[in-house]
Amino acid sequence: MNLDIRRLFPFLAWIRLINKDTLKADLIAGFTGAVIVLPQGVAFATIAGLPPEYGLYTAMVTPIVAALFGSSRHLISGPTTAISIVVFSAVSSHAEPGTPEFVRMALTLTLLAGVYQLSFGLARLGKLVNFVSHTVVIGFTAGAAILIATSQLKNVLGIEIPKGESFLHTWIDIFSQLGMINPYTLIVAGVTLVTALLIKRFTPKIPNLLVALVVGSVLVVLLQGEQHGVSLVGMIPAQLPPLSVPDFSLGIIRDLAPQAFAVALLGLIEAVSISRAVATKSNQRIDANQEFIGQGLSNIVGSFFSSYAGSGSFTRSGVNYSAGAKTPMSAIFAAILLMLIVLLIAPLTAYLPVAAMSGVILIVAYNLIDFHQISHIIKSSKSEMAILLTTFFATLFLELEFAIYLGVILSLVLFLAKTSTPEIVTLAPDTETSGGKRDLVDINAKPVKQCPQLKIIRIDMSIYFGSQDYVQNRISHIVENERIYNILIVGSGINLIDLSAGEMLVTEAKRLEKLGGGLYFVGLKPSVYDFMGRSHFVSKIGNNHFFDHKRNAIRYIYSRMDREICSTCNALVFEECQ
Repeated sequence: MNLDIRRLFPFLAWIRLINKDTLKADLIAGFTGAVIVLPQGVAFATIAGLPPEYGLYTAMVTPIVAALFGSSRHLISGPTTAISIVVFSAVSSHAEPGTPEFVRMALTLTLLAGVYQLSFGLARLGKLVNFVSHTVVIGFTAGAAILIATSQLKNVLGIEIPKGESFLHTWIDIFSQLGMINPYTLIVAGVTLVTALLIKRFTPKIPNLLVALVVGSVLVVLLQGEQHGVSLVGMIPAQLPPLSVPDFSLGIIRDLAPQAFAVALLGLIEAVSISRAVATKSNQRIDANQEFIGQGLSNIVGSFFSSYAGSGSFTRSGVNYSAGAKTPMSAIFAAILLMLIVLLIAPLTAYLPVAAMSGVILIVAYNLIDFHQISHIIKSSKSEMAILLTTFFATLFLELEFAIYLGVILSLVLFLAKTSTPEIVTLAPDTETSGGKRDLVDINAKPVKQCPQLKIIRIDMSIYFGSQDYVQNRISHIVENERIYNILIVGSGINLIDLSAGEMLVTEAKRLEKLGGGLYFVGLKPSVYDFMGRSHFVSKIGNNHFFDHKRNAIRYIYSRMDREICSTCNALVFEECQ
């Protein structure tokens, strides 16, 4: 009963750990997180095509719900760059960015994404994230970073680019208007960007993005930038997240459902990947299913409190752990402190230049690109490099949600390709083993003599519908090319045999039997042998073809070998040959 309650209310598992010391540590970490997310929230909302305050609303509501119902003690949820750009891509084709209609559709998208995520969690599908290659995430994130930077160049350069332009057309517009750059806008963006980089380099403990925005705002006043065409963000409402109602019309839901699935999938990949990365440092066990539920509930609740789709933030989660956070209370403190900060300083955002915001966003976009991992992938694996480049260019030139789906499909194809070719090792007795044990060794590791009438192979990995042809071809090669009709499969590395593969093994066993040999198994795992028995494959192949110990298997097969061949054999690899 207690276990069921904790599954429904996972915060009951960590709330008992709270004491005076943890509250102090979480409060300090929460304040750090609130200061960091203030400029980020505004920047991410801008990327998503929403009014700036919606990024702050998301950073107030989403972290609290995700902290209470997730499994990680250090994950900080809220607005993120990748999710923001997918939201913009999904909704901008249906409504004009920044309009009430756009906001309402973004909230609907958030609700649908949350429903998907919650459903996945309740259905215990957390392991699905394991099938999405990390290479896909790196490629998509790098592509999203380029898109984000490209979308902000118009604000950095002070030029006009029509909304909804593709990546390629945006760059064509930029080059065609290079002679129309506003120097005041460029200076403000440049100074903001350089200030943030210098602070990060020399005084990393200071919130560099926040200070850089202040410097950019002061510079606009000194240069009288507003009179020279430098646009300002405008005042953000000094209020807590207001109630909101997503659009429940069937037409809108039908239009947004495919994109919402992509948002849900990307959000789950981000959240689980980040929480696991932090958990390796904190030695905490992450429950992916519970994380799905936490993310789903945070987006569902958020959609009714003016919050758009959020997920786990790598930057804020890493800072949260480094700042000494002990429990998820740090995420709750960060959200509450952000509410207080917004109520106090919201009027000051009226002096915040759009160019300065774009300068900050360029830094955020640059930090998204994992150059080290990209270099490692390119040097290490051609197949992984192909997946990386395919996902990267799909993100740039195709619809973002399609790029996510393509990445997931590529991940599954890669997984199936690896599992469809299990490692098959040929073994033979080592007659030079001390004590006369004659252990079986890999002939590629040590070239030992082999029996001309018995081939011993070890199959590592599962035998299922995707790999059965590969296994069958290997057996056929032994029969047709080596003229060996007794084959012993060492099954200690086989995790699964499905119905289709079982039928194939029965077919091969009967073929070998007609040739005067047989297909034998030794050391199958109990679960695999149990399945073979329940599916009647053991009885079809023959009960006397399955063994627990190699010595018993070899002794039985030896008794059935052709004695004429044995009499002229010089290999003498088995004890029985003596």
